[in-house]
Amino acid sequence: MSNSEKQNPILFFLRESWLLMVSAVFFGGLLALTDAAWSPKVKQNATGKFADSAQNILAAAKTFEPLAEPLMLTVAKGKQAAADVRKGLDDSGACVGWVFVAEGSGFADKIKLVVAVDAAFETMYGFSVLACSETPGFGDKITITDENSYQAQYRGAPVGEFTLVKVGDNKKIDNEIIAITGATVTSRAVVDIMNAYAVPLKEQLAQKGLLQ
Repeated sequence: MSNSEKQNPILFFLRESWLLMVSAVFFGGLLALTDAAWSPKVKQNATGKFADSAQNILAAAKTFEPLAEPLMLTVAKGKQAAADVRKGLDDSGACVGWVFVAEGSGFADKIKLVVAVDAAFETMYGFSVLACSETPGFGDKITITDENSYQAQYRGAPVGEFTLVKVGDNKKIDNEIIAITGATVTSRAVVDIMNAYAVPLKEQLAQKGLLQ
């Protein structure tokens, strides 16, 4: 270290760290450019996945129309967030149901669902999984769609407060949901997500006079 650097520590720091700072600026800019380039594609893929999922569970709908004004929900830690709710319309423009995105914390990470209900918001048509990182062979069974699956318990169930139980008849369609063996946390997470979204959305839509 020279005498001038001893007198001026900032000068010494700049001389020793200039390469690091230049590299940080360069790679930061590169990441920003990459994000800008891929962001539209990511959004397009997400939109496409939503449309496919919504169509699968609300087959009578040909288009999905967003609300003119978003509905606000209280989500994790008391935060307010806009809910993605869309009206399912048939070829004539009549409402045949509603779809909405519902999400919350699972066992491993966030679980994100597309949920469909009838036009009166009284009966559930079911849900499809948009995002799930739950344990393979256990928690990820929420993605299975056959008639004996966890998902099947929601098809035809009344919109209301769901309760998770460990044993019972999973063929009986009501508000009691039988947990997946070995994946109680994931099973409860889905129940909690449904309870956080379905009834509050129904109440708000009813208040706005949007339900049939």
